[in-house]
Amino acid sequence: MSEAIAEIPLRGNISAVPAPPDSGLKALTKKELAADHPTWCPGCGDFSVLALYFKLIEKRKLQHDNFVSIAGIGCSSRFPYFVQAHGVHYIHGRALPFASGISLSRPDLHVFVFGGDGDAFSIGGNHFTHTARKNVKLTYVVMDNWVYGLTKKQTSPTSPLGFKSKTDQWGAVDYPINPLKQAIAAGATFVARTTSTNPHHVLAMMEAAMDHDGFSFIECLSECVEFYEGAFDAANPRKGGMFMEVPKNHDTADEVNAYRLAGADFPGYFGIFYNVNKPTKNAKEADINKAAMEKVKGLKDWQILQKNFDRLR
Repeated sequence: MSEAIAEIPLRGNISAVPAPPDSGLKALTKKELAADHPTWCPGCGDFSVLALYFKLIEKRKLQHDNFVSIAGIGCSSRFPYFVQAHGVHYIHGRALPFASGISLSRPDLHVFVFGGDGDAFSIGGNHFTHTARKNVKLTYVVMDNWVYGLTKKQTSPTSPLGFKSKTDQWGAVDYPINPLKQAIAAGATFVARTTSTNPHHVLAMMEAAMDHDGFSFIECLSECVEFYEGAFDAANPRKGGMFMEVPKNHDTADEVNAYRLAGADFPGYFGIFYNVNKPTKNAKEADINKAAMEKVKGLKDWQILQKNFDRLR
């Protein structure tokens, strides 16, 4: 992360999330967390997000065995390669169902999923909708660059009208999706937006998302300097743009107003749009399992299996 980016102060109504009580564990250093050297193009916004992910792990004193990094396919989805910890580089668009299985079977883990706009909203769009509505406990960070970068400049689901690419040489004619609106409408219980050029804000959003008990979604604008240079200049004060935080008086439990704010013209707002507490799929399935086990309390495994066979007769 460049010096210029690192100096951007945290602005507006976002306050730092307090760290949990000191567990006595030693914080992992970046050296202990970094794996392969990132292979992104110089200047890519994803470098900033990776550096802040390391910062989050260090600040919260997470250990190698209590968090996992998962991703699909795409430039940003190379994340697990660069993190020295448990992780999975899964197939295109399918990171969320795989992550859901980990979250449901290992409630002790912090599950982080990373992806791009193509992976999340095109081939993975259906999984995004259903993971949100089920309220699986995990954090999904989508690095949105408005273009397919790994496959060298094709129109993505978030590319704006008129964008010229290899698949739309005449300019994109399909209306782009609005990730925030889609997340809110699908049932996500935490929805936030940030930009890689404001690292303090990215870290604050990651911390808040990590602490949320449910499906937390962050859209992070991350410029593709190779195939869509300058796409987010309007959101960067250093380039004459504006970084407007969600109004201080916004009620994050107000779904209708969150949806309205999400529809603001670009560059729009940054911060937490929606944040509510609802029972998670994790909690619901734990209750189902507990009730089922009560019915066979005291029985040995083979006896439980025999009872199931007897029911099939």
